[in-house]
Amino acid sequence: MCADPSQAFMHPEMRAAATAGAEPLDRISLRNYVASAEIGAFQAERGTRQRIEFNVVAEVAPQVDPDDDIDRVLSYDRLAEAISLELEAERVSLLETLAERIADRILREPRAMRVFVRIEKLDRGPGALGVEIVRSRSPASDRPVAADGERPLRPTVVFLTGTAVFSDGLTELIDLLEKEGKPAIVCVGPVETAMPRSETARVRKRVRLLGIEQNAWILSGCDRRLVVADTRTELDWVLKNGRIPVWAPFRMVLGAVETPEVDPDDP
Repeated sequence: MCADPSQAFMHPEMRAAATAGAEPLDRISLRNYVASAEIGAFQAERGTRQRIEFNVVAEVAPQVDPDDDIDRVLSYDRLAEAISLELEAERVSLLETLAERIADRILREPRAMRVFVRIEKLDRGPGALGVEIVRSRSPASDRPVAADGERPLRPTVVFLTGTAVFSDGLTELIDLLEKEGKPAIVCVGPVETAMPRSETARVRKRVRLLGIEQNAWILSGCDRRLVVADTRTELDWVLKNGRIPVWAPFRMVLGAVETPEVDPDDP
């Protein structure tokens, strides 16, 4: 234990570094995240919202084979999402309770090993009043990410042919999907152009996948409600933020351990 009292007021990221073990872990952090919520045990805090600032540092197991794949890392969005989900779940009286729940949710992530959560009330006094907790992963933490009460998304998949992208009824279709209020993922067929002659199946597959990718970008440019997504993490983020993702499959299909045998021309 460090005897320097100033360390107690350091940012959690510095505190994590100061208490690292012999084999330090990688860290991702969320700094100065401010949200408004009704929280507090005093009567004066009921029926009114106040600003709360969050600083979170998650220590994660290093990647064995580092690459540039966002689906293999703990995304920053998951830290902010853990805060939002707990704030929306129910009103709590104590910052300690909120911090515990946020830490627990983050530690459910497969690669999270230790988490620092600092929460401060910004409107209750002349300074910031808060708590900080540190929690580590335990063997019992190996469980699904989704917590009790958090329903997994089950989106509707909508397929559009290459020519449908240019249809006059496209806006009406997007209006209908938005009106239903259910999550949806739009998939498109390849651009309807002459396929270059090739005797190599690998080349034909890449060309057709690139054609689908091109059509996905064309489609997203037709309506601001559509967002191109080429990773699982991005698909989740777009859906949870009330937008409609258009799947660009090139990266995910070619990066799959077992590449689908289906021809890219087959919807």
